[in-house]
Amino acid sequence: MTRPSVTAAAPLTPPHDADGPAPAPALQRRFGVFHLWGIAVGLVISGEYFGWSYGWATAGTLGFLVTTFMVALMYAALIFSYTELTTSIPKAGGPFAYVLAAYGPVPAFLTGFASIMEFVFAPPAIALAIGAYLHVQYPDVSASTAATGAYVVFMALNIFGVNIAATFELVITIAAIAELLVFMIVVMPGFSWANFVHDGWAGSDTFSLHAVGGILAAVPFAIWFFLAIEGVAMTAEEAHTPHRTIPVAYIAGIMTLMVLAFGIMILAGGVGDWKTLASLNDPLPQAMLSVVGPRSGYVHMLVWLGLFGLVASFHGIIMGYSRQIYAMAREGYLPVVLGRLHPRFGTPWAATLAGGIVGMLAIYGDRYITIGGQPLTANIVTISVFGALTMYLFAMASLFRLRHRQPERVRPWSVPGYPVVPVFAFVAASCALVGMAASHLAIFGIYVVFMVMGLTVYLISRRAEA
Repeated sequence: MTRPSVTAAAPLTPPHDADGPAPAPALQRRFGVFHLWGIAVGLVISGEYFGWSYGWATAGTLGFLVTTFMVALMYAALIFSYTELTTSIPKAGGPFAYVLAAYGPVPAFLTGFASIMEFVFAPPAIALAIGAYLHVQYPDVSASTAATGAYVVFMALNIFGVNIAATFELVITIAAIAELLVFMIVVMPGFSWANFVHDGWAGSDTFSLHAVGGILAAVPFAIWFFLAIEGVAMTAEEAHTPHRTIPVAYIAGIMTLMVLAFGIMILAGGVGDWKTLASLNDPLPQAMLSVVGPRSGYVHMLVWLGLFGLVASFHGIIMGYSRQIYAMAREGYLPVVLGRLHPRFGTPWAATLAGGIVGMLAIYGDRYITIGGQPLTANIVTISVFGALTMYLFAMASLFRLRHRQPERVRPWSVPGYPVVPVFAFVAASCALVGMAASHLAIFGIYVVFMVMGLTVYLISRRAEA
């Protein structure tokens, strides 16, 4: 079967003859710049609440500050580059569509499959965090049951009302941001720079080669601050005037996340002994406790509203993986059933359900499967990061090839500082991937096996269709 290449001029939906049959359901342009910004920040914002503090355990506060600064630069360069690709190829497949246009079917499949692994494998851990939180509040409800319930609710919201889903994402993201700002304001009086820098270089007050190892080992935790922001590209077919709205949403989104990441990390690290927070899943409430005391209403507010960040990312990532799976199935790279849209709501219902089933299986496998002493969900989060970094590399490579091979392509927005900016993004993502592979060899091996299995199935099916 011949698969079409993606070009900027390709129509999003086929023309419809008024006297002929009704056109097939298609994604509708419903998202404005605020919705897209809400999706960009919401995809990521749970990472501001938990997970990042483990970087202190390996790098210290100052070392992790360096790590986060370098990762933030990488993501800024990636987003500038992604904006050019997304506005010139505004397709739901995101990086899959860019690589298809630049390199053809096999690299496109690898890119799309890596992206699916990123977006499908991240939600189970977030769902379990939601479930664990609800279990604390309602002990009769198990964490796994609550996590499954979260999948059911937010898959249904994505299927039955994309307008409602996008508005919900925007509102809950704003609430999560507001709470992070409240946190920063409340703990600011208790901040001490002396507390922040004490033993800040991987447990030492002075920089050494030992600190360099900690800085590199902390890369995955710094990536957690920004992971999945690129998912906005997968809503390109649903954006109003994407050449205008997507650049604003992307740039505003990455700037918002940078301010929040550095703000909460620095302030939380300076209110007491940061080492007591380095191995906790709830560093923000614990940091606030040291400033206002356990009886303060601010702490209770932070604990309750902290759920908003988890829900915003969980809901947004469901939206992201459904568009990626749908786009690949529509082009013939996955089973055609996954490319079906709901006839009434115009949403990728089959893709939404497929990713959710994988996530729910992971939730219930968490209690039975451990790898390297860690539960299943902890390991699939690492696999998710491997998928993201792989996809970043393919996407940046497609930018260079499209610039070289298709200089006439319409580019409503061009990456500033070309080629330096995308080269930096490519090199930084390469270093991050190599560093993570070296420190997580077993998980990287599993990731490679998944990629090889996916590619093998694709090549066999392609040969059968030839």
